[in-house]
Amino acid sequence: MEPGSPPQPLLSGSGLLWRLCNLAMAAFFGLAGAVQVNDPDPGLWIVAYSVPAVLTLIVGLNPPIADNIVWRSLSDLHTAACIVGAAILGWSLFANAQKNILHEEEGRSTLGGIRSAAAISLSLFPFVMWLYIYMNAEMRASWPSHCKTVI
Repeated sequence: MEPGSPPQPLLSGSGLLWRLCNLAMAAFFGLAGAVQVNDPDPGLWIVAYSVPAVLTLIVGLNPPIADNIVWRSLSDLHTAACIVGAAILGWSLFANAQKNILHEEEGRSTLGGIRSAAAISLSLFPFVMWLYIYMNAEMRASWPSHCKTVI
C-alpha cells in the first residue's frame, strides 16, 4: 500500500479471500512440517515448511505486514535458501544416483496409477493454465499494457 492511500477494508470480498488463502496455506505448511518428524533429516524439513507456515499465518492475520521490510527480508531469505537447497538436492541426486532413480529417496515413493496421474496433473496444471491464458485472445485483451509485451 502506498503512503497516503486510504486504508483497505479488512473484510472486503477479495481481502477476505486473500486472508483465507493465506490461512489455508499456513495450515498446509504447518501440517507438512508436522509430518516430517519421522523423516531421516527432520530438522531441515520442519524448518523448511515451518518458515512459510509462519509467514503466511502472519499475512493471513495482518495482510499489511507483507509491506514490512523484516517480513519481506525473511521471505526473500527463505526463498533464496530453498532455491539453493533445491539446487544442492538436484545436483546430489544427479551426481550420486546409482544408475536407477528408484535407488534414491526421491524416487522410492510407490505411486499407483491414480496417484501418478494426480501428480502429473498437478505438475502440468500451471503450464496448461498459462498456455490457455496466453493463447486466449479475449483474456489477453484485458491484460495491462506492461503484460502485453512479454514473450
